[in-house]
Amino acid sequence: MQKRKALSTDEAFLLSEKIFKNFINYFQPKEGEKVHVFIPILERNEINTQIFIDYFLKQNIRVFVPKIVADELINIEIFADTLFETSAWGIPEPVSNEDSGESYFHYVITPLLYCDDKGNRVGYGKGFYDAFFESVSSEVKKIGVNYFNPDEMIDDVWENDIPLDYLVTPTDVLSFLNGLE
Repeated sequence: MQKRKALSTDEAFLLSEKIFKNFINYFQPKEGEKVHVFIPILERNEINTQIFIDYFLKQNIRVFVPKIVADELINIEIFADTLFETSAWGIPEPVSNEDSGESYFHYVITPLLYCDDKGNRVGYGKGFYDAFFESVSSEVKKIGVNYFNPDEMIDDVWENDIPLDYLVTPTDVLSFLNGLE
């Protein structure tokens, strides 16, 4: 988190653009596919996924975002005219509380603080994404995005933690599938 906080707003935006380009070049999402993507808390210098969202909407790729309702992560499909409000946690979320009921996505772009070279991720400690990963199709590509490549192991992995399939950084797309694609 300290390394991320040390980035200037301009650096974070430029790195986010590189992550976006690596994602598009590697995965080549297509019209009609479904992507679940988090909305960034820019004050925390999170990856600017608004770049992704704008692109997906222009390419007629269906976009779903998370919203926490009654301590549960639900999936809301968004459109260019979707209205947003800031949650108590400082997260922009759709005004609507209507869960899409969708459980199959082609890609889930996941927030994280850190990811090791085995796909284990450190989030904000609420467990929302591990529960979410259990509720969606096993075919979903679980993709983390981070400004930094892994350089340390996470040694306190819990048995209920669900690893990522990929990590996209400004310089790499790392697969944790061990050739099982």
